[in-house]
Order: sequence, then C-alpha cells, then structure tokens
Amino acid sequence: MCRHLAYVGPPVTLASLVLEPEHSLYRQSWAPSDMRGGGTVNADGFGLGWYVDGRPVRYRRNVPIWTDANLPGLAGTIRSGAVLAAVRNGTEGMPYGEATVAPFTAGNWLFSHNGRVPGWPESTLKLAEKLPVADLLRLDAPVDSALLWALIANRLDDGVPPADAVASVVHEVESAAPGSRLNVLLTDGEQLVGTSWTHSLWVQRSPDSTTVASEPFGAGDWNEVPDRSLLVATATTLRITPMEGRL
Repeated sequence: MCRHLAYVGPPVTLASLVLEPEHSLYRQSWAPSDMRGGGTVNADGFGLGWYVDGRPVRYRRNVPIWTDANLPGLAGTIRSGAVLAAVRNGTEGMPYGEATVAPFTAGNWLFSHNGRVPGWPESTLKLAEKLPVADLLRLDAPVDSALLWALIANRLDDGVPPADAVASVVHEVESAAPGSRLNVLLTDGEQLVGTSWTHSLWVQRSPDSTTVASEPFGAGDWNEVPDRSLLVATATTLRITPMEGRL
C-alpha cells in the first residue's frame, strides 16, 4: 500500500502538509500506522503535486522521501491552495521507478491511488481493452495505478462528471478483480474526489479548507470516512455518500 493526502483551501506551504506536522506523510513513509497488511514502509518513491496559476506542477522521485536533501528547502518555500502528495510502497511483481509514483496527471488533474488490484494485469485485461490504444501507449508505467488513472481520465475526457468517473471505475475494477483496494484521490485544484474502498481514509475540515489523508496527521479533528464511500469536496463543502449500489 501507499500513503497519500490531498488539500484544498487557502495557500499553504508544501512543508506544512508533508513534512512539519506530527505523524506527517514524511514520517508515514517509514512509520505508517494502518497499512492493512499491504507492506511495511513506503520507501519506493514519493511525489508532490500542486497548482500554479491554475495549472498542476509535479515533483516525483524514485527514492525514499527522507533521502531527498533538496525537499525541505523546496517544500518550505512553495505555497499552493491545492496539493496532492504520496509516498509509495511498491506492489510485489510491479516495476519501480519515477514513472510509477503518484501523482499522475493529465490536463488540470492530479491523481493518486492507494491500494492494489489482485491478479494484475490479467484481471484487468477486459477493462484495458475498452481504452483507445493511444491511451494505453501513453501509460506512465505498467502498474495498476496508472491503468486506473487512464480509465478515469478517459471518462473525464468524455465529459463524465468527476465523481461519476471515479465511482464507475472503482465499481468496474472491483467487479473484474474482487478484493481490490481502491482508495483514490483526484483534484483539479478546485474540487477533490476521493474513495474509501477497503482501506483507510480520513478527512479534516476547517471553515475554509478540506484535507483528506490515508492517516490523520497534525492537530485538529479528523473523521474516518466510512468504507466504500465516495467523498466530494471543495475548500468550503464536503459530501460523503455510500458507493454501494451506485453505478
């Protein structure tokens, strides 16, 4: 499994989300609290995504986050009103490298997946066949997370609302590969869509911000998102609905 977070609200430094809080994503890279039997440490790379003038910027490395000596200086000076960050624990049998690390991106979107798809890649062949060949050739890497992103991005390109695009892909992947762990985070810098699907997801609200994470960090009140739920939020709104029965 991996660990990830997303934030929308007033501009903050990347460090205030990823490095500085108690039990920050930085610490979760070697001392996670809730991996649900999916690995022990998240040392197979990390990625940060944020927005500048409405466009996403991404910084990814294929090394443990604690080994990047440049990161504290960068993260302490970069400010943004929307952030998505992740640390990776690679799934056995899948490749490693910078291209396998979230966030994945297309257009104005940033995407991250925490979990695994059993039986990869054979279990998802029928889903992959529905994608245009060009989309498959453009996959960042031959990993389950990249395919999930391609499936969702394809629906976004077709004009499907973000929440519906995410929910429909989660249901289809679960049907093709029962027992999948499918916590995903998606943002365009204004709205945030997330799922809790057989793995932990928490949310923290303030009057003008929303933060979602695999594990609570820092001060403030955190609420666990019920399993198999869909979260849709902006900086000032939050809606959580059951995904069961939603197609």
